[in-house]
Amino acid sequence: MEKILIVDDDKEIALLISDTLTDEGYECLLAFNGQHALTLIKDNPDISLILLDIMMPDVDGLEICRKIRNTVSCPIIFVTAKNRTYDTMLGFEMGADDYISKPFVVEELVARVKAHLRREKRNLLKKNSAMTIGNIHIDPESYEVSVKGKVVELSTREFQLLYYLFENAGKVLSKEQIFSAVWGTDFSDIGTVAVNIKNLRDKIDQENRYIKTVWGVGYKLVRYPENENEY
Repeated sequence: MEKILIVDDDKEIALLISDTLTDEGYECLLAFNGQHALTLIKDNPDISLILLDIMMPDVDGLEICRKIRNTVSCPIIFVTAKNRTYDTMLGFEMGADDYISKPFVVEELVARVKAHLRREKRNLLKKNSAMTIGNIHIDPESYEVSVKGKVVELSTREFQLLYYLFENAGKVLSKEQIFSAVWGTDFSDIGTVAVNIKNLRDKIDQENRYIKTVWGVGYKLVRYPENENEY
């Protein structure tokens, strides 16, 4: 049974989500504050997905995401007030996979949860060989990326984005193509593509030798970067 962590200081909302997802066959864990959420995450490494409220009184959702993203690979969906666009973008930068605005339709939330879990299952079932381009090596079975032999920590979504670029190395990919392949059509914010491209560059390509922007079109990963041995 897939395990979902629901983090929200509004107990009524948290219980509503929990009851709904339990009826759908999921096991739900509840945390009504940030510190309890961090404890549950530490004690339950098999969590399949996290629903995370941004605005909480002790440790907010953004801080929780920042603390756990490099060690937790499951999808994180932020639940945020409709007018908190800045917080939403910060969430994507910290590794969130999706967001849903309050007030929300419960059926939409359930649909997003199911879509993310389906995508994670498909990714786990993929069996592909490791690939190397320039000084970057990617292994889809271990979910490891290394640059010049040094392992670099990526979030699950950053890894999936990089893997898609590797699969299509040399091709110019539109934001829409990338969004559809990595996030799927179930989600609504195409701006997350640019945020995750920036995160990848910061972590593995600070000199912009590999991930190129094709203005007005999208992005491509070059097969043979110049001066690759100097990277």
